[in-house]
Amino acid sequence: MTSQYVPTRPPTTTLWRPTGPEELALVEAADRRAWPPRLPEQPIFYPVLNEDYAIRIARDWNVPASGVGYVTRFEVDTAFLARYPVQRAGGRTILELWVPAEELAEFNRHIVGRIEVVHEFRPQS
Repeated sequence: MTSQYVPTRPPTTTLWRPTGPEELALVEAADRRAWPPRLPEQPIFYPVLNEDYAIRIARDWNVPASGVGYVTRFEVDTAFLARYPVQRAGGRTILELWVPAEELAEFNRHIVGRIEVVHEFRPQS
């Protein structure tokens, strides 16, 4: 009887990111495996730690700003994320990670699997 080596996946943390159509198109162009570089006026990349907060941003900010808002979900190597302290941006569930723009390529290398769209919001008629 032979044993086969089965690689184990490192523990991951689920993150969410509210996004508009332009950023999502860039994610799709990267085969849903990476976030695009930040623009000069965007010094940080901020994924959020809970789905409800991402939904509120996508629905209440992205829809008025760009006509559609998406919530994405993705997994990142938990050990890597330890370098980013959780930031409270409001109430106790308004939690984000602040990834400096210059570290986004390294952050992308620690995404496990693909970035998936889990919600889509459009203006209500």
